[in-house]
Amino acid sequence: MNTATFKRDDLFNLALTLLTNAGLEPAKAEVVAELLVQTDELGVTTHGTSMVPYYLPELKAGMMTSEGSYEVVQDRKVTMVWDGTYLPGHWLMQQALDVCMARATEFGMAALSMRRAHHIGCLSTLTRIAADRGFVCYIATSDPSGKWVAPYGGTEPLLTPNPWAIGYPSREHPVLIDTCASITTVSKVRELINTGVQFAHPWMLDAAGNATTDPNVINADLRGSIQPVGGSDHGHKGFGLALMVEMLSQGLSGHGRAEEPERWGGNVFLQVMDPEAFAGKEAFEREVSHLNDLCRANRPLDAARPVRVPGDRASAALKAAQGGTVRLPQEVFARLEQSAAEYGVSMPSMC
Repeated sequence: MNTATFKRDDLFNLALTLLTNAGLEPAKAEVVAELLVQTDELGVTTHGTSMVPYYLPELKAGMMTSEGSYEVVQDRKVTMVWDGTYLPGHWLMQQALDVCMARATEFGMAALSMRRAHHIGCLSTLTRIAADRGFVCYIATSDPSGKWVAPYGGTEPLLTPNPWAIGYPSREHPVLIDTCASITTVSKVRELINTGVQFAHPWMLDAAGNATTDPNVINADLRGSIQPVGGSDHGHKGFGLALMVEMLSQGLSGHGRAEEPERWGGNVFLQVMDPEAFAGKEAFEREVSHLNDLCRANRPLDAARPVRVPGDRASAALKAAQGGTVRLPQEVFARLEQSAAEYGVSMPSMC
């Protein structure tokens, strides 16, 4: 069995039950579970309900705050700083999006830098919320405690993958660009370690700085690292992106590596823009949709694999999930099954 298929509602209830049994406030657990399942529906199973087994020990140890609210550090209407107090990142981002969309409607744009959130999950799931409502949404996130990626020219893990994403509306479906400053993600590294598979390309560095396909170097006594985007040849580009993400999420929030935090967190920079405040929504969608059409019409290198615009695959995955089922890789199913056994929760039946 390579995959396991579940009813959407059953998967949501499994995530909700596990999170609440681990101590998370029910209202917050509902938001987290919903956004995790939406991520699975987008086809990003590395960041969907697969994250629940990683969140449970955080809740149990008090490293993810289970109740309460964020603190407003500064509010200048168009710009804001929040302290997330290590509350669940999905719940914090839902609150932040609601506030920023309302402010962008009033002022044309709004930006928020947040410190000390917990992990915020799949960025496309979040940018899609705003894009579906007609906004342009940019999100960048980093973990000041994390050390996984070596700066270009270095050999020691120092930075996090530092993902960033932008989503915006178009006539067919939202464009969802979701990437990171590293050549791969920590979740993908974990997935390959758990399944005993090597990378197809030398995306890792061992402790001596040699490029390798082995994800296990990240757990060696002398730790290896993930390469920045561009790899051994052009990794200066990913390194520059990493610095930008950490500046936006740590510098602007006033909390980062200088404080030497030791717990898993997610600093965030969020910007929401209303196209109506610029040249107008109609002109915006005309231009971006026309560009999308030109890209898809471009003569492909392989006729069987035409050019895709970011968001095309997510749109197809969402259509496939409209029947109310979600398909998970066996590796994810196995870890969820282990968590369910640990918390005395029954696994839902597979479809």
